[in-house]
Amino acid sequence: MNIVLKHIGDQVLVITGATSGIGLATARAAARAGAKVVLAGRSENALRQIEQELHAAGSQVECVVADVGREGEVRKVAEVARWRFGGFDTWVNNAGVSIYGRSLDVPVEDQRRLFETNFWGVVQGSRVALEHLRERGGALINVGSVVSDRAFPLQGAYSASKAAVKAYTDTLRMELEQEGAPVSVTLVQPASIDTPFPQHARNYMDQEPNLPAPVYTPQLVADAILHAAENPVRDLTVGGSAKLISTMEKLSPRLTDHYMERSLFNQQKKESFAQEREDSLYQPSEDLRERGAYEGHVFERSWYSAAARMPVSTAAIAVGAGLAVVALFTSHRRTS
Repeated sequence: MNIVLKHIGDQVLVITGATSGIGLATARAAARAGAKVVLAGRSENALRQIEQELHAAGSQVECVVADVGREGEVRKVAEVARWRFGGFDTWVNNAGVSIYGRSLDVPVEDQRRLFETNFWGVVQGSRVALEHLRERGGALINVGSVVSDRAFPLQGAYSASKAAVKAYTDTLRMELEQEGAPVSVTLVQPASIDTPFPQHARNYMDQEPNLPAPVYTPQLVADAILHAAENPVRDLTVGGSAKLISTMEKLSPRLTDHYMERSLFNQQKKESFAQEREDSLYQPSEDLRERGAYEGHVFERSWYSAAARMPVSTAAIAVGAGLAVVALFTSHRRTS
């Protein structure tokens, strides 16, 4: 079936996890483009702030306090969208939480809680969204991660949840295509993004968590999400490093193991010792922040991400990624 998606300025978008990081950047970008937005998050205070901000800028917005791990609250988000705007055209499953620590050091109950948000939140959001979109048509966008393709040490549960999101999204896409449903299903896979992700994560390490370089601005992910809302696309990787890591995994997974063992344990830790602090695993964060506290260089642009949105560039991207992997592996062998 030919899938036709509206211009973003004519759409109603539902965005979960809308009060921080990628979700917040996407909400602001969609509102600037003229879209009506329905924003979901666990913090009533943060939702009230973004609602006031967007209303003041002339945008039409409705906010819903909801935990995506609870089906009834996800259904409430859809009901509000129908009541306020008559429905929605794009649903973005973005809400997520994380945990840093060696897999055997992280309590199972914390890992289960992470899956309630990261995986079951996507499942429940997708099922609720498709009750509407299968009849009306539109876009379902699930936010995965570079770790959907390649697990990172010290983020075992998070990696597992995002791999599950990828598998679920791919399965759902095939089933909807087979039945001829007028729905575009996209998986967005960002690299390291300068959001409050490490500050909001539960930490079981002796040092404060950090993002592995290179790190990109959340606006690049927002651009990818809005592109997928207007253009049927299977998946979008944000940041050339994410594509590089995914290609490394496919070409030589064992050598990639060794590379990550040598680099990612240190890169994901700051020099400062871990401190007592609140995290967002069980309770919402109250701060309304797109950007985090990353101390290194943050890339505001990505040639790869821009090129990936142009189909004619696909072959060139693949060749470039392959050459980059060869260069990286050659360098690794020389230093081993």
